[in-house]
Amino acid sequence: MPKNPPESMQHHLRQRLNRHARQRWPHVDAIAVRFRAGFAYVVAELPGGRSLPLCRLRFTGVLHTWGFALYLASNDGYKDNVLPNGLPAGSPEEALDCAGDLYLGGPVI
Repeated sequence: MPKNPPESMQHHLRQRLNRHARQRWPHVDAIAVRFRAGFAYVVAELPGGRSLPLCRLRFTGVLHTWGFALYLASNDGYKDNVLPNGLPAGSPEEALDCAGDLYLGGPVI
């Protein structure tokens, strides 16, 4: 079974995603990230206590590059996907932007 990243890396990922989300989607209360079997499951916490799954990141062993799978509400699951850069892996912020723009709307400017 694949291993989760070290606790320090998990903490860093949560901080990065929340910092990015606050700038891009101020209406989102928080980005929750839970880890299981080498994957980071990313969920937007919305006002009123609602949660919205966004994507799953696959730990590649490198802090700045993660595999990307988009959450599909139609089948309540995740599907490996490519990021707008054309690659199946990238920065956590690129993955959050891709999923967030789809499910949360474009950035608030």
